[in-house]
Amino acid sequence: MPSLAALVPTLWAVAILMALATAVLWGARSPSFLAPALAILRGAAQLALISLVLGGIITDPLWVGAALLVMFTVAAVTAARRLSWSWRRFGAVAATMAAGITVTLVVVFGTGAVELAPRYVLAVGGIVIGNCMTIAVLAGRRFFETVHEQWDQVEGWLALGAAPRRATLFQARVSVHSALIPSTDQTKTTGLVTLPGAFVGAIFGGASPLEAGRFQVVVLASIMAAGAITAVALVHSLGAVKVRPDPTR
Repeated sequence: MPSLAALVPTLWAVAILMALATAVLWGARSPSFLAPALAILRGAAQLALISLVLGGIITDPLWVGAALLVMFTVAAVTAARRLSWSWRRFGAVAATMAAGITVTLVVVFGTGAVELAPRYVLAVGGIVIGNCMTIAVLAGRRFFETVHEQWDQVEGWLALGAAPRRATLFQARVSVHSALIPSTDQTKTTGLVTLPGAFVGAIFGGASPLEAGRFQVVVLASIMAAGAITAVALVHSLGAVKVRPDPTR
């Protein structure tokens, strides 16, 4: 555990960066100029807590499973709230995220690409869960926005007798594509624009650059596969639209 003296530079850096972000947004008269600072404080508190907790459970399969379940539940609730909360919406988000995450982790650990050990299950599972949450939010919000913007086309299909999912098929395809753009761009530019966290973390943990790169490729492929399954399944579940959605809800 780092000493207090070792934490002082970190605390100074975080405080200055928080103040910088707040000052810039306040100067621009942003209505949410405190949001980044509050997010940093919340993230720091959560990371401090999870670091203490994981230190005692990272080798226990049952506790790792419980930690992943908590991560997944929070991610599904967060995504469902972004898409206008309802228990039905939560069920759709949770089911589609679970499908993408489960299939991906079975492939990763079933093939032996990553050792089936609690610490690796927690690491890969946590990364995939977080990215699936983001992709689910992007896919759902983009779907509702596109259907709202192009309601004349959807209504035309419905008037011709098309099933609701057929009437929103084009909007669903556009939404899936849009939701995967950030992950696709990140994957395409890895090593050229950014050094991803899993790669840097593996190197800091003592792995060789080659081994870290191998691990990162597996993680990126996992994110893309899980995200694709989640986005397609979620948009399909949301596709039976009969009333023009309100994208601002």
